[in-house]
Amino acid sequence: MSVVFTKMTGSGNDFIMLDGRTTRPEDWPAERIIRACDRRDGVGADGLVIVTPVGPDRVRMTFFNSDGSRASMCGNAALCTTRLAARLEMADPASITIETDAGVFQARCVGQGPLAEIHFPDVAVPLAVPIALQSGEESVVLGTVGVPHLVTVVADVAAVPLMARGRELREHQGAGPAGANANFVSRLPSAPGLANSADPSWAIRTYERGVEGETLACGTGTVAAALSIAASGLDQLPLRFRSRSGRVLSVAAEIEGDQARNIWLCGEGRVVYRGVWEE
Repeated sequence: MSVVFTKMTGSGNDFIMLDGRTTRPEDWPAERIIRACDRRDGVGADGLVIVTPVGPDRVRMTFFNSDGSRASMCGNAALCTTRLAARLEMADPASITIETDAGVFQARCVGQGPLAEIHFPDVAVPLAVPIALQSGEESVVLGTVGVPHLVTVVADVAAVPLMARGRELREHQGAGPAGANANFVSRLPSAPGLANSADPSWAIRTYERGVEGETLACGTGTVAAALSIAASGLDQLPLRFRSRSGRVLSVAAEIEGDQARNIWLCGEGRVVYRGVWEE
């Protein structure tokens, strides 16, 4: 079989994007997704996304991790979906509604380049969980932004033994019965007199469940991290993060008591190439 696909990246978090007018989610059992996402014998990706028009300026995003498991939401996949829906003329670039397993999101393209923005429904502010801290860790909280995220503030994300500690936190009982993505954040140093609001002030790394390893960016994890940092008083929104890929994701929101409102995630949804996968 031949499958036409678009390869896209959301700040290094990469996806096989499929047009839902030519394929259906039920056509993609776990073993087929695993083959397609394999980086040696397949296309290679962190996940597979099916984008299907379901109404005027409205699309359905069905998202699968690279291990074939279905996930309710992925921020970077939603940014890529926004750009692809506009490119395929499924929706108005200025106002797109995206249906997901986690709910309905509003989105829009930003400018003529790869940037897009996603508006998230109100969520509860992340809360501290009883997880013992290791050396270099300052705090750990659990928040749900589409999917659950553990956010750990550390002295230096570059020094985190991510595969070991990320796996441990991803499966920790404090993460809930289904586990959670493990996100590590640390403040970036700024040169005296050279601070620029356009520069990222935090770095983030993510161990992502379903991929079971590090991904180069995580959109919903970045939102959870921004909310936890702001709620704890470490910094003020909006916040900009340098992802593992080096690209920047930004988060704007308002925190009122234990709720976060008017949440916007801005990042890239860039087309890398189009191709045909020969199974």
